Amino acid sequence: MLGTSSIKRHEMLDLDDLRIVRAIGTSRSLASAARLLDLTPPAVTIRLQRMEARLNARLAVRQSKGIALTDEGQRLYQEAVDILERVEALPVSIAGDHGDVQGTLRVVAPLGFGRKYVARIVRDLQCAHPKLEISLHLSESPLTSASGADVVVHVGSLKSSSWIGYPLAPNERFLCASPAYARRIKELNHPSDLARYDCLCLRENDEDIPRWRFSQGGDVKGEPRRSAVIRVSGALSSNDGTVITEWALDGLGIVERSEWDVAPLLANGKLVRLLPDWHLPPAPVTALLQSRTGRSARQRVFLEAATRFLSPPPWRGNA
Repeated sequence: MLGTSSIKRHEMLDLDDLRIVRAIGTSRSLASAARLLDLTPPAVTIRLQRMEARLNARLAVRQSKGIALTDEGQRLYQEAVDILERVEALPVSIAGDHGDVQGTLRVVAPLGFGRKYVARIVRDLQCAHPKLEISLHLSESPLTSASGADVVVHVGSLKSSSWIGYPLAPNERFLCASPAYARRIKELNHPSDLARYDCLCLRENDEDIPRWRFSQGGDVKGEPRRSAVIRVSGALSSNDGTVITEWALDGLGIVERSEWDVAPLLANGKLVRLLPDWHLPPAPVTALLQSRTGRSARQRVFLEAATRFLSPPPWRGNA
């Protein structure tokens, strides 16, 4: 880990340091990392600065879309993920010496992401542990359906610290349209120009007027960071992301969608990115548990399986 043989004993990092690095590397946001760890953003910043001082290396830099790891930070992040995965799997490994994991595991996940990825994770997990019964509940709003859940898979920033978050995978958001619709766009240089075009709105959590948030700049020290919050509207809206994506493919307007959903469509040219110099807030994939302590063997094997399946993220060319 960053040449550990050259790091003095008092400069060694502890597991909490590694958890902070993992959370920052996955969420790419200090605020999101803080919520994942049930800490305040200033506390995360202080711990990060202390790590940088101990290692005599810059680990992260602020950017317009959040925070980015340096080369040294990326190396430490990869080591942290590997070390924490092994440490967190130890109780499962030890328990496995005395018998297979068994009982019932209830998992709640978003509809689209759950169908495409969590269902496969659950399938493989049950095959590996035949005595384990798994109930997968897919919901438009997983947190509102979380009563009695052992694990909630969440995509997006966390707005509540009542859950303990375990980062699973990074995930960006992109502004997209079909090539046919993009050719009809005459001018789109700033998010405010979206008012001239049809926006396909995903209405979540009874949201009345959807707002799309953008940021730009700040990647270089001294460079100003710009932001824009745009109220979008259009003739078509839905609470189902799959429907929104299909409408975009039909050339009916502009969408804001997660990388996990549209990356293959961008790769094969069925969708194109718009305003690529403006960044939307990231939407990291996180596993939520009610308590940091007392995790069951069932929860631990799910976290291990999900981390393994999503590392690296399948939507980044590894599907």
